[in-house]
Amino acid sequence: MDLYSIDKLMHETRQLAARYRQTTGTTLPITGEIARFDAAKALGLTLHDNLNSSYDAIGKSGRLANQKVVIKGRAIFDSSKSAPRIGQLNPAQDWDGALLVLFDEGYQPVEIYYASKDIIEETLQQRDSNRKKRGAMSIAQFKIIGERLWTAENGVEAEVWDNQG
Repeated sequence: MDLYSIDKLMHETRQLAARYRQTTGTTLPITGEIARFDAAKALGLTLHDNLNSSYDAIGKSGRLANQKVVIKGRAIFDSSKSAPRIGQLNPAQDWDGALLVLFDEGYQPVEIYYASKDIIEETLQQRDSNRKKRGAMSIAQFKIIGERLWTAENGVEAEVWDNQG
């Protein structure tokens, strides 16, 4: 299947997911696959197709060159009053860093953040034992420890935006 066909399928998938949420009030579990597609396209990653692997992609060049990355995605809805979390991050597995792709209510990517495995592991060690065991982290915490690599407005950040500074 060529890239045009995949782009078209992803566009239709976003529309379907948004309409489904508007109609039912619940979400379809598709943000992970859309996040993989968007991160690869925006950051020049090679997707790893083995679903049993501990990572989703490898960086081809630039900041993420030769990095094995886990890709997580979350859609942020205005009506959400909870503190959304990202999926499990297991530091015992073979990966170098994690990407978090944030979507708007139409499942369009808004920002992509990166955090190294070392920083994630250090942050998880500071958490209470139940969350640490599950590798759980909130989106807000990931944004604090991470670096913004991409925005919908500017594309790839010319200078790495660091929330620590």
